[in-house]
Amino acid sequence: QVQLVESGGGLVQPGGSLRLSCATSRNIFSFYDMGWYRQAPGKQRELVARISIGGTTNYADSVKGRFTISRDNAKNTVYLQMDSLKPEDTAVYYCDAETFQRVEYWGQGTQVTVSS
Repeated sequence: QVQLVESGGGLVQPGGSLRLSCATSRNIFSFYDMGWYRQAPGKQRELVARISIGGTTNYADSVKGRFTISRDNAKNTVYLQMDSLKPEDTAVYYCDAETFQRVEYWGQGTQVTVSS
């Protein structure tokens, strides 16, 4: 059973920063890619950023230039550095991991609230 454990969410003022972490119970090289999604109240879950086993990244247009996804293979952890946060970034953020067999695993989610 694979576990993805997110941490780092919280309340931050507009313009502030947060760093989310996603630690996996399985060797990170078991996954073809990993990513972050978010879901705001009343909205569908949407992609924020993904990073492949080779380090290729892609981002939602709404976060390009503000968010950075990275991975620490030695710690089996993926990070999401979020800068210049806006109120519209408020959502529950979920970590996702996809295996080479296209099996997906999800974390339990962490709340990010951007408000003054």
